[in-house]
Amino acid sequence: MPSVRISKEYISGIYYLTFTVRNWYYLFDRHHRFEILADSLTYCQKHKGLKLYAYVFMLNHVHLIASAPDMIAFVRDFKKFTSKEMQKNIIATEPNVLRLFDRGNSAYEFWEKTNMPKVIKSEAYVIQKINYIHANPVRKTVREKS
Repeated sequence: MPSVRISKEYISGIYYLTFTVRNWYYLFDRHHRFEILADSLTYCQKHKGLKLYAYVFMLNHVHLIASAPDMIAFVRDFKKFTSKEMQKNIIATEPNVLRLFDRGNSAYEFWEKTNMPKVIKSEAYVIQKINYIHANPVRKTVREKS
């Protein structure tokens, strides 16, 4: 099983990452939540040196192939910012949904702890992952129609 965290020895590598919403809840398909994700990635590109090679937003998870000078900091900051923005958005649009992410003591957790980080070490592997990312929404649509 892949590591839960990015190794400190490879913080500037190119990674395939998956960010998953807790309990696989369909969260991003409404109320401009895809925009929260996109705006956060754009900010990280402009201010944190994030380079995106491929990505897809699904209903309850995000896949990325990316690099940054410090991937550990990117992951931490992306999850922290998007969590705060999702909380504000849910309070404003679907307050009852917020309880699904309640950890107690008025703390909320939107993302699963693992990011499933995998270092990209070969051209074949990056091509495989890019193809997977690009086909992910297509596979989802086909499964729903079946």
